[in-house]
Amino acid sequence: MVLEFTFAYQPIVDVDKRETHSFEALVRGPNNEPANWVLKQHTTAQLRTFDMDARLRAIRLGAQLGLPCHINLNLLPDTMADCEEKSSVDALQTMVEMAEQCGLKPDQLVLELSETETIKDFDCFVERANQCRRLGVKFAIDDFGSGYSGLNLLAEFQPESVKLDMVLVRDIEHRGPRQAIVRGVLRTCEDLGIDIVAEGVETIAEYEWLRNEGIFLFQGYLFARPAFEALPTVTFP
Repeated sequence: MVLEFTFAYQPIVDVDKRETHSFEALVRGPNNEPANWVLKQHTTAQLRTFDMDARLRAIRLGAQLGLPCHINLNLLPDTMADCEEKSSVDALQTMVEMAEQCGLKPDQLVLELSETETIKDFDCFVERANQCRRLGVKFAIDDFGSGYSGLNLLAEFQPESVKLDMVLVRDIEHRGPRQAIVRGVLRTCEDLGIDIVAEGVETIAEYEWLRNEGIFLFQGYLFARPAFEALPTVTFP
């Protein structure tokens, strides 16, 4: 197993408050290789251990960099979806303890699960997630709109936030069907009390359309690119 990996950090910004709401930790190789390069170094059997270890490393590095806000950590759902596996419970507790040792509160931790990931034991996943929530940890659905399970996740497991996939966001000012879908998601999330993050925003036109619809949390190159082992400076439109 390749043990050498690190992180880049990309901000999620609150344009109403004109401040950084969170930093997403994006796994990278030691020479800034992309996430897929890192994941391919691990077998399927090794991914559970890697997934757990990665969150601890991301928290530790983020704290060393002076993380001032929330931190979004990617999660492979099946690492939490084995009710017979005590290590999954221990790993969650260790993650919270690591954060506290680094000066971060549990409610600064946001676990992102991708809509495209299959959750084999949904009931167990929800049980584990609720254990995390009781500790203060939050959840987000990433890549919303890129798969087929997003609405089921919203119906059965309400996260604290939903991240609109960049496929929906790209050129949305010209795309009527995408606009209709995003408006529907916004109404649903508003009814459920779920925050919306528009990710992958690259242009002023995309930003302005989404902002006019009421979205105030954004992530994308328009604001800042991921910074390798650093917290980047944000540029507000």
